[in-house]
Amino acid sequence: MVAEPTEEDHKFEWVEYNELRGNMYLEMQNWALDKFFEVYISDNGDGTFTNPVLYCDYSDPDAIRVGEDYYLVASSFTNTPGLPILHSKDLVNWNLINYCVKNVPEDVSSFRKPRHGEGVWAPSIRYHDGLFYVCFPMPDEGIYMTTASDPYGVWSEPVNIRPGAGWIDPCPFWDDDGKVYLVSGVAKSRIGYNSVLYVTELASDAMSVKGEPVKVFDGNQTGDRTTEGPKLYKRNGYYYIFAPAGGVKPGYQLVLRSRNIYGPYEKRIVLKQGSSDINGPHQGAWVDTPKGDNWFLHFQDVYAAGRIVHLQPMTFEDDWPVIGKKIEGECCGEPVRTYKKPLEVASYNEKETTNPGITDLYLRGWQWNANHEDSWITNENDDESITLYCNYDEKERYIPELPCILLKKWEAPEFEHTYKLDLSQLCKGDYVGVINLGMSYLAVVFEKKEDKIVASSISGRQEFTDGGILYNESETEICSDVPHHVYIKYEVKNIGMRKEKEIPVAPEEIVRYYMSYDGKDYNKVAEISAEAGRWVGVKQGVFALSHNEASNGRLIVAL
Repeated sequence: MVAEPTEEDHKFEWVEYNELRGNMYLEMQNWALDKFFEVYISDNGDGTFTNPVLYCDYSDPDAIRVGEDYYLVASSFTNTPGLPILHSKDLVNWNLINYCVKNVPEDVSSFRKPRHGEGVWAPSIRYHDGLFYVCFPMPDEGIYMTTASDPYGVWSEPVNIRPGAGWIDPCPFWDDDGKVYLVSGVAKSRIGYNSVLYVTELASDAMSVKGEPVKVFDGNQTGDRTTEGPKLYKRNGYYYIFAPAGGVKPGYQLVLRSRNIYGPYEKRIVLKQGSSDINGPHQGAWVDTPKGDNWFLHFQDVYAAGRIVHLQPMTFEDDWPVIGKKIEGECCGEPVRTYKKPLEVASYNEKETTNPGITDLYLRGWQWNANHEDSWITNENDDESITLYCNYDEKERYIPELPCILLKKWEAPEFEHTYKLDLSQLCKGDYVGVINLGMSYLAVVFEKKEDKIVASSISGRQEFTDGGILYNESETEICSDVPHHVYIKYEVKNIGMRKEKEIPVAPEEIVRYYMSYDGKDYNKVAEISAEAGRWVGVKQGVFALSHNEASNGRLIVAL
């Protein structure tokens, strides 16, 4: 049995927030509170770093250097706010500083329901003539551009510069003669073929298409299946297109090279797994340092935790890049695990965002499951807890279909996160809880029934088919009457490695829920084998809903 509370105390109190990220620790202030937590850090503190530099699902990363500052963007799919922007001074230590979009653009209402695997796909970030550009695709709607003079500020309303389904993975490029181009790929799921890259001329302001697309590479003809995620650069008179191929988990990194932007292009594999344990080094970004050293950021798909970010040294031989540690007798490299840091920088205070829609909560990595409304939440309580208002669930949908789930990516191979739930303001018909969301999902739910609060676990699985999403869901009661204050400890544990179809071994994690009434004595109440979502890693989160349209209930929670 869970330990009974010693008193009914409706005064909300913060709890210790502990988070384990690997074997390295860092004490820091969080939300201006004396809350200690332990985080995964790549920086070893001795002038070296250990990959990944970000153990977090920042899928499809692209990055640039502007002066002494580095900025990174990543896919956000259906989660909002979207298009996260991270900042670093040394390519190893990163801070989340802003988001480009509050909600998924175009017809905002169409993304009020989660459209898992859709929305904002692989973006690119560039800087030209005092302006930052982020270009991103929505596979059913087109290619968009948003700009800002300050990456910490408000970004412009996205413009659909190339309407139409199927165009993905865009990257703009400003040539020496002032012309602007766009390299992009295509999605087989939308137009029937893939592995083909195109270059298209843009208008001088990069806000519309000027020319017709020119096919510059066809991986179907070269044996490089699933060529995608292109990035366009220029060096020593050569145009370079960096593009991964071979599939997300087992693939490799290609580089194409030509003296003419429209080709013909030579190709070479410049990075593959080799003898390392870093599978499928996938798409990313070439950046340099102020002193001229070259580096490459890329992601690795580790299944449940998603697509984590690595940093590799990069050199040139005969004007061809070699990424990572060069493989003896070959022209390509393999990923390094530990290496000398690119730069040593003095400590600094991160600049604050001036985007009024991006609160500290979002800068801690929390996002909604779909397009959101500000009225769903208050995060300015006196004790700095948050209040979630119980949204009316008219159709009694399956939990993954709910937009008002506040979610956070995993940020470590193993960790625990404790929520304190204040259930005292729930109304009849309200139901709230903590969820582990992936293709398989598990939630511990508290429902107000008459004068009691009933705890149960809901487990299920999503199956994506041509006819829609199928659900297989079940519910098990945990306790028929719980008090107003409940602690839920969410724990992620690595239990070894498992064989997978695409790669020999992959991490295997289990998620366990523990419940307590006093924050001291916990009992396990549910568990599930972790399974990634649709092109995204597992997320943890919290939600508040109601079957009662007239409810004014709310959940107060310390995250």
